[in-house]
Amino acid sequence: MNRLVRSLLAFGLASAQVVATAAVVSAAPDIKDRIAAIPGVRIISEGTSGTARTFVIGIQQPADHRKPRGLQFEQRFSLLHKAESKPMVLHTSGYNLSGPSPSEPTRLVDGNQISVEQRFFPPSRPAPADWDDLNIWQAANDHHRIVLAFKKIYGAKWLSTGASKGGMTSIYHRRYFPRDVDATIAYVAPNDVVNDRDVYGEFIRKVGNDPTCNRRLEGVQRQILQNRDEFVSRLEARGYTYKQFGNAHKALEILVLDTPFTFWQYGTQEQCALVPGAGASVDDLWKFIDSTVGWDFYTDAGVAPYTAYYYQAGTQLGWPEADESAVRDLLRYPGSSVPRSMVSPDIKFPRFDRSAMRDIDSWVRYQGSRLLFVNGQNDPWSAEPFRLGWGTRDSLSYTVPAGNHGANIAKLPEKERAAATAAVLRWAGVSAAPVGALAVDEGPDSLDALRARRG
Repeated sequence: MNRLVRSLLAFGLASAQVVATAAVVSAAPDIKDRIAAIPGVRIISEGTSGTARTFVIGIQQPADHRKPRGLQFEQRFSLLHKAESKPMVLHTSGYNLSGPSPSEPTRLVDGNQISVEQRFFPPSRPAPADWDDLNIWQAANDHHRIVLAFKKIYGAKWLSTGASKGGMTSIYHRRYFPRDVDATIAYVAPNDVVNDRDVYGEFIRKVGNDPTCNRRLEGVQRQILQNRDEFVSRLEARGYTYKQFGNAHKALEILVLDTPFTFWQYGTQEQCALVPGAGASVDDLWKFIDSTVGWDFYTDAGVAPYTAYYYQAGTQLGWPEADESAVRDLLRYPGSSVPRSMVSPDIKFPRFDRSAMRDIDSWVRYQGSRLLFVNGQNDPWSAEPFRLGWGTRDSLSYTVPAGNHGANIAKLPEKERAAATAAVLRWAGVSAAPVGALAVDEGPDSLDALRARRG
């Protein structure tokens, strides 16, 4: 065989190999087909977000993970898909399923994202619903099963994240399944270790750098209750109903007690100028409350979507004790601002589990690793934060100066922002963040998810 023939033969073999390789690449299954092939999973809808593909997905979950062959329900979650080779961020909202928008960690690592709807938030609720199956261990198992299923597709590093109740949920998942993800970034996540020993009231009375602001907020509370009949008449004229609370007067008191907490949860020091002073008109007080808490929230329709949250708060998570000190002499229903008031009497509360949050707190301080906590200095929910302990490894905790419930990495001082960003990138196995990854100045979750009384 001469040199020319040998060269042509070699060229032909190489070309055949290229064609064969191209055929293998072209035959790689589409991400949609890979998702659909997962047992117990169905694709509900699909779309796009920028250059990413998005899916709303349902997965069959046991109502009780102790009985995996028992009653099943479909849990919804969304997937924002960029590439199977990129990191995955497991986003837990702690509430209903929100849109496919990427969280801050997802933007930092230019990754994929799974966002999960919490069990018992409609429509991710078993039927019939046994409310004893709504606890942090059951929810952690939901997330564990999703991680196991999708790690077969996404083999790069995994992070988890969430804000407020979603941040709490991400920590609970790590406590029970510490190896499911490589690290967790929890924003403004409260840690109510001992439910009946709160600092929230004292925090709110002193928060901010202008004490007169809090005195004016107390004045707003008193003026509304001193004119309660006028406000109740306006509420009833709007057609709001209050069967859940017993009557509009009780709901009004709960709303009034919530006002300073919610003001600092979402507001800023600069907004103190908007707080009505002594002798304010009913109209001015009405407008202020409507923009701060929302008159429609403590109504039957307002609290109904958060039944699952209030149940969890009243059985395991704990809740901030309402500060009644400024208006105690004006209350007709003292002690009513508790989760039990927000949940139908048809749903029975078991005895409050005092060990649940103590267990979580101990795990964080003595066994936790690769955790990042971001809190807001003026955020009431950050008054009782998760704290790192002598056994916590490779973890960080930062507070945004004058920050509220929208605190995130982008709002940290430059040195802390750089350290937090570097940790997230390292945990995700990414060398650098995309340009502008921290430029989106937004809160950690939607307003509707955050405005629940205890989350």
